[in-house]
Amino acid sequence: MRLAFLRSLGFIILTLFAAPVRAQVGPSVSTVAVGGVKAALIKPAKPVGSVILLAGGDGRIEVEEGGVIKRQGNQLVRTRMAYAQKGFAVLVPDRGYDLAALVDLMKTVKRPVTVVGTSRGTQWAAEGIAKGARPDRLVLTSGFLSDASTGEPPGNARRRSEDNAITLLRTADLLPPTLVVHHRQDRCWVTSPAGVAPFVAWAQGKARVVWLEGGEEVGNPCEAQGHHGFRGIDQKVVEVVSAFAR
Repeated sequence: MRLAFLRSLGFIILTLFAAPVRAQVGPSVSTVAVGGVKAALIKPAKPVGSVILLAGGDGRIEVEEGGVIKRQGNQLVRTRMAYAQKGFAVLVPDRGYDLAALVDLMKTVKRPVTVVGTSRGTQWAAEGIAKGARPDRLVLTSGFLSDASTGEPPGNARRRSEDNAITLLRTADLLPPTLVVHHRQDRCWVTSPAGVAPFVAWAQGKARVVWLEGGEEVGNPCEAQGHHGFRGIDQKVVEVVSAFAR
């Protein structure tokens, strides 16, 4: 009886070790040429939808081969893998893109396609939609939304005209379902929280807002390490945007 038991146990152990090991396969990451630029494409095996992440600042993130991004400080850029982990195909383009071409590409990957722009990326999102891009949904975080978004420039900074979503789109008819995500303590002088309500009213029911709080601010209030860039609450932003995009 004891010998039979040991033989059975040995067989089970050998079977377990002989079984093929299934590696945990993550999303594929590659570089694609689309819309006149290089873009990082992150694609899960079975995406639930697609998001196009438009960085702010000068928009230049320096995409290299293999989906590598050299400049990763921007809030959307630094959280790109978090969206892939939520099941989304993710496209992160370098500056100078044709947004319509980006949207058309991602429609072949998985719909719905949601364009997510932050800071100056909200200007480029609005500009692209005005020129013919047709995403299924739109998210504007820390946005240039209305005339009330622009306050007094700090110190001796020269005041300049700032285009915003309203002036670029001209009509709310072009808006897809839209989500505004804004930090209540955003102190950037061109994305004041005061600009949110006028935009939502102008959108005529097509836009809603989610206000976020918390985190911390380090350095320039218009940069990615301030409340403007949701420092310390990245996951909250990802959760809110993902729920809308899904």
